Amino acid sequence: MSTRKMCARQFYPGDCRDQIEKFLEQYEIPKKPVKPVAGVVPHAGWIFSGEIAAKVFKCISVKSEPDTFILLGAVHTFRPRGNSLYARGSWETPLGEVRIDEETAGRLLDLLGEDIVEDPAAHAGEHSIEVQLPFIKCLCPDAKIVPVAVPPGDTYLTGRRIGEAATEIGGKIVVMGTTDLTHYGDVYGFTPYGYGDEAKRRMRENDFRMIELAVNMKSSEVRKEAERNRNACGPGALAATVSAARAMGASKGLLIDYTTSYDMMPEGEFEMAVGYAGIVF
Repeated sequence: MSTRKMCARQFYPGDCRDQIEKFLEQYEIPKKPVKPVAGVVPHAGWIFSGEIAAKVFKCISVKSEPDTFILLGAVHTFRPRGNSLYARGSWETPLGEVRIDEETAGRLLDLLGEDIVEDPAAHAGEHSIEVQLPFIKCLCPDAKIVPVAVPPGDTYLTGRRIGEAATEIGGKIVVMGTTDLTHYGDVYGFTPYGYGDEAKRRMRENDFRMIELAVNMKSSEVRKEAERNRNACGPGALAATVSAARAMGASKGLLIDYTTSYDMMPEGEFEMAVGYAGIVF
């Protein structure tokens, strides 16, 4: 049985369990939604976005008690040739291995047909799903996962089929997608608003255009918005998650938290930042 080894430990160094407990010390779980079916989390280094991800996973772990997480990951490599599923074995985490739900993975492959392929190699070197796993292992220690790498594109129809399949399969399944938002600064080749406080304000507005599409369940508009304004690095995963959530019965998303890397670690005049949001459906 194959085990995917960690490749991005620099994103979440140190004692993961201790960090998660600290992230959640002041967190109060919102009253709604009563039983979330899906969520969106960021995937940056935990020093910047770990607290937001922890809040989303905590909310879902308490309210939905998932047995399986279908994880729709953003893609930062050139390996995936389509929506690529890791169907067998387990993934390594600092808190122990997280096992693949092989039965659910097999059902997804059967039900989605050409919309998804079994391709574990597509996950090599990719961090967007890996950085989520310690939250799952800590907060839902017995839960299994079905990782799917989702490249950019019009994936909302695939997402709907994933949600329909999850409903048909039954059980306590939650869909979790991941994206970061605007990557602003010279290092990213994106500085349309210049620098300083006005640029920071306008970057936030850029992020909230994408956030509002997500919470209002407008999955079909995500790709074009990301292409126009470069405000999501995982638009495929985001659109698919929103569509899956709608297919699973959600009608509205709730923004759990939002921040930027500059907010977390301000240094001088605003010149660069990445935005992060956590949403539940």
